[in-house]
Amino acid sequence: MTAATSLQAWLARLERQHPVAIDLGLERVAEVARRLALLDTPLATRVITVAGTNGKGSTVAMLEAVAREHGLRTAAYTSPHLLRYNERLRLAGCEADDAALVEGFEAVEAARLDGDPVTLTYFEAGTLAALWLIARWQPDVALLEVGLGGRLDAVNVIDPDVAVVTTVAQDHAAFLGTHLDTIGREKAGILRAGRPAVLGSTTLPASVRERADALSAPVFALQEAFAWRMGDRGQEGSEWQWQGTAPGGEKVALHGLPDPGLPLDNAAVALQTLALADVKLDETATRRALSRVVLAGRLQWMGPWCLDVGHNPHAAAYVAGQLAQRPRRGRRLCLLGMLADKDADGVIAALAPQIDAWVTVSLSGDRARDAAQLATFVEGRGAKVLHQGASPEDGVRWLHANMDNGDDILVCGSFWTVAEALAALETLGAASSRSAS
Repeated sequence: MTAATSLQAWLARLERQHPVAIDLGLERVAEVARRLALLDTPLATRVITVAGTNGKGSTVAMLEAVAREHGLRTAAYTSPHLLRYNERLRLAGCEADDAALVEGFEAVEAARLDGDPVTLTYFEAGTLAALWLIARWQPDVALLEVGLGGRLDAVNVIDPDVAVVTTVAQDHAAFLGTHLDTIGREKAGILRAGRPAVLGSTTLPASVRERADALSAPVFALQEAFAWRMGDRGQEGSEWQWQGTAPGGEKVALHGLPDPGLPLDNAAVALQTLALADVKLDETATRRALSRVVLAGRLQWMGPWCLDVGHNPHAAAYVAGQLAQRPRRGRRLCLLGMLADKDADGVIAALAPQIDAWVTVSLSGDRARDAAQLATFVEGRGAKVLHQGASPEDGVRWLHANMDNGDDILVCGSFWTVAEALAALETLGAASSRSAS
């Protein structure tokens, strides 16, 4: 069996071996982590854990880029992936190869069966495999992105040296509830006593800071301990500056930073977090890192196509704000596919001012919402649905055949939507066939 086939077989096996896909709680994960000796010694010289409703991926991407540009050995664990499972673990900026991931899964499987067998979900097994590989890699900085919530997420079995909460908004209501204070308390579960807490939004619910105060965790909040400022963002070549706080309390600043094409709140969070992780930020190195950072599926432009995995109203409002700043010659169309447990009406309402017409598509699986249901939400707001697609690929192919020169297209609503659309675009070569400029 080849390494690639072996990885595919492992992933298929993991999908089958636990009765539910999401089973929040740390008891089972902690037991297997103990058997793997992951709790005996630090995972890395510095561990940074990032939680939040939106902004986790972009924050981790900028943390990784800036740390690497400063010569640090990095490991980053994120989820979910778009095209390849390997995307979830990066060592020194490179995706883990199939053989390494298989070795990690084998180590986890041996540990979970060493004594009373322990059941693990797909995500839990993958997280433990990644943590085991990171521990063997022994990086200078390990970056861990929380999958869902925080307090009971598998990533939280590891104690961070610096914990980050980016934003708190409604999402995953079936698991986290709908009250923002409750959601905030869950995400603040990654904070640790006496260790820095970086708060990346000025609108976090009070429960986040209350949790930090209860733990005597030093709080470094946006617009308090750190901030960013810039001129006219619409001008080509515009720059911004960051002001932050070093671990000893002294003020630090960086000037002339390039726009990374990702939320500047998250860029400022990344710089503040690294400063608290004892990284002496160099202006030139930081400029290089921010000018090169790329994050697939986050306002990712491919010719006239813009792909963004945003799937809640908070994320959609940010995307709409960015689109509003972008000139266009033709129509702006949206290919939308969403899961049934997401706030479709809220997402459509946030995007609607920037969208001329819509293509709705069906997703597959137990949590799927079909194109007709989405079309009902769109038409209920008086907007036009051009096509109802059986899948994101069907929607991409229809748009590719029917779009006009000068149109641009937003693809959003779910990781699944963007992943399938991205694969279809690569197959069609559509991203480079027409220009949005």
